[in-house]
Amino acid sequence: MPSTPTSSPASLRGRIPKVPFWAQILLGLVLGALLGWAAKSGDVHWLEVTLDKIGSIFVQLLMVVIAPLVFFAIMVSITNLRNVSNAARLATRTLMWFMITSLIAVVIGLAIGLLTDPGSGTGLTAADGKEPKKHGSWLDFLTGIVPTDVITPFTELNVLQIVFMAAAAGIAILQVGDKAKPVLDLSQAALELLQKVLWWVIRLAPLGSLGLVGTAIATYGWDLIGKYATFTADIYVGCAIVMFGVYPLLLATVAKVNPLQFFKGAWPAIQLAFVSRSSVGTMPLTQKVTERLGVPKEYASFAVPFGSTTKMDGCASIYPAIAAIFVAQVFDVNLEIRDYVLIAFVSVIGSAATAGLTGATVMLTLTLSTLGLPMAGVGLLLAIDPIVDMMRTATNVAGQSVVPILVSAREGILDRKAYDAATASPLEPVPGTEPVPAAAAA
Repeated sequence: MPSTPTSSPASLRGRIPKVPFWAQILLGLVLGALLGWAAKSGDVHWLEVTLDKIGSIFVQLLMVVIAPLVFFAIMVSITNLRNVSNAARLATRTLMWFMITSLIAVVIGLAIGLLTDPGSGTGLTAADGKEPKKHGSWLDFLTGIVPTDVITPFTELNVLQIVFMAAAAGIAILQVGDKAKPVLDLSQAALELLQKVLWWVIRLAPLGSLGLVGTAIATYGWDLIGKYATFTADIYVGCAIVMFGVYPLLLATVAKVNPLQFFKGAWPAIQLAFVSRSSVGTMPLTQKVTERLGVPKEYASFAVPFGSTTKMDGCASIYPAIAAIFVAQVFDVNLEIRDYVLIAFVSVIGSAATAGLTGATVMLTLTLSTLGLPMAGVGLLLAIDPIVDMMRTATNVAGQSVVPILVSAREGILDRKAYDAATASPLEPVPGTEPVPAAAAA
């Protein structure tokens, strides 16, 4: 009898169309919203619990990797400065552009908030919110940088203290020299291993987005979220103006490059940031796309990790500006010119308090406490936080890639041919690992 032809696994895989990662994410968001609505309207408790577990497990997996990832990334990035000429100048220019773009972003946030009055007519009162367990204050910010021991910052995920220890360790390695090379080699290997694990976690982002959005809808419902419609629109519009207006303008006028090429190259990281809601979690991919856009590796390995913990145009500039106006209007507090200046100051100087993690509660409490506004206002905004945090984090990551390009272009070290050739092609995030689809940003 003639043998029946069989299809090989490879040929079967070829026949099954690959679903782009952006489509997987979109599907996860839509399904999450529908399942959340079903759980809320039908009072389906088990479905609400399931969505919460899916979302929380995804966030927990990210959190497990983040603490050691930040430590080794910052430490290795500090040591990489030894290979960069004019390292001090580059670091100073990087910080300067961080502050300039943050100031622009907070001014845009204030302007949008003043034009739209996001807290007026919402019907929200102090009873709808509660004071957060953790506050941010200038004293905490200044004294909380130095850890009391080497374990607690990792168990409590105090990223600012982890950055401090990593920077100290990196500087010590540079001072010791060749004798510290084994420690540096081990740190670089550990960083690659952590990046590999992170890619595995991020491939679960479609499920994570389904759980996170579904939980938000199931917990708060469309009616309550509707009260934040103006506030949510303000955040998205403000972030969009910065990401698709300010950044392209700076790239075109300061760096003298084509802004469209930037989005071609950086889109995988921006997309991942939108889903993961973590600048630190996106950091390895942000560094890869920044290098692909022509920024020297030695400089990118410093600027991107540094920016992932301090460069927060979405979370630390646009968001606290609009949120402060929202809270003031809900509690019927009149803000004066001095208050708006304070908001700008806190946003530019205190952005490191956000620490690149999911959410921006610490930064918001720092802003509200500086203005003397009720802390219960933070509780009001927790209902909508998962939704606005997506756009905030995407803006953060875009800025963390834009600034190194600006500095590199101004210093004459940008590889313009590499920039012009950048595409959203597949990336291999860690040497020796399988390529990750750029659209997956995974």
